[in-house]
Amino acid sequence: MDATLRQLSAFAAVARAASFTAAAAELHVSQSSLSRAVADLERLLGAQLLERDTRNVQLTAAGVEALRIADQIVNAHRAGMKELQRFLLGESGTVAVATLPSVAAVLLPRVISGFRRERPQVAMRIMDGLERSVLDRVLAGDADFAITTFGETSGQLEHRPLARDRFVAVLPPEHTLAGQDEVSWEELAAHPYLAVGRDSSVRRLADAAFAQIDAPVAPSAEAGNVATVGGLVAAGLGVSAMPALVLPLLGSGPFVSRPLVRPVVHRRLDVVMRARRTVPLAAHRFLETLDGLREEGGQLPEGVRWA
Repeated sequence: MDATLRQLSAFAAVARAASFTAAAAELHVSQSSLSRAVADLERLLGAQLLERDTRNVQLTAAGVEALRIADQIVNAHRAGMKELQRFLLGESGTVAVATLPSVAAVLLPRVISGFRRERPQVAMRIMDGLERSVLDRVLAGDADFAITTFGETSGQLEHRPLARDRFVAVLPPEHTLAGQDEVSWEELAAHPYLAVGRDSSVRRLADAAFAQIDAPVAPSAEAGNVATVGGLVAAGLGVSAMPALVLPLLGSGPFVSRPLVRPVVHRRLDVVMRARRTVPLAAHRFLETLDGLREEGGQLPEGVRWA
């Protein structure tokens, strides 16, 4: 059994687009060529991977498993070729890091400044996004490493704890809870709650904290951007919970923050790399700078501490 990368890539594109026409346009190939590649793969595997009718394309049970394996193979190939390309082109002078917006805006600038003082010719490429997209960047080889939250474990990735980011209550200045030194999750749940979108690690961890005290919260409003949530809080429309590192991204509107207790919840931030892979030399030097800052106990924003 010897499936080609072309066949696997063609199948994965059709499966994700749920359309031969859309996948052909994405890959810039003819629909007939794409159909042949998928049919050849099905014959090779001896299994039907896609159910087709005049309008829809759906994965069979075999197709679901084949897509998982195809993604692993294609991603590994793409990552390997990109590593080779960087080496052959001499691009070892670029550090590509994928990370969360709060890390990119608040934690990384100081590290980059110290790193660039020692190596002014090294360029930085910062790809900020949500947890899933950040990890996908590492798996695809677009990023040398990531700094992100600890989500699901994967045999394809190695995690190294970096910092812990404490959750705080975010309140309008005149709110009844604003006069307290600290706020419990149960107290926060008793007020209209403003949440970030479900694809955010902040939302996942906040929901888990409310579930831990058996106080599930139905948000009165939610938004994809933390700055939008900050604006809603500043307008007095409700309360929210955010990791301390996120606070500078909430905007200029008036709000106050108070430590959240019962339970105390931290967002764990890790350095994440592909398993059993060596990062390029420039990225390795950057991680050394980051480790040095941590070992020295370099100053972090209030509510954030080194792991």
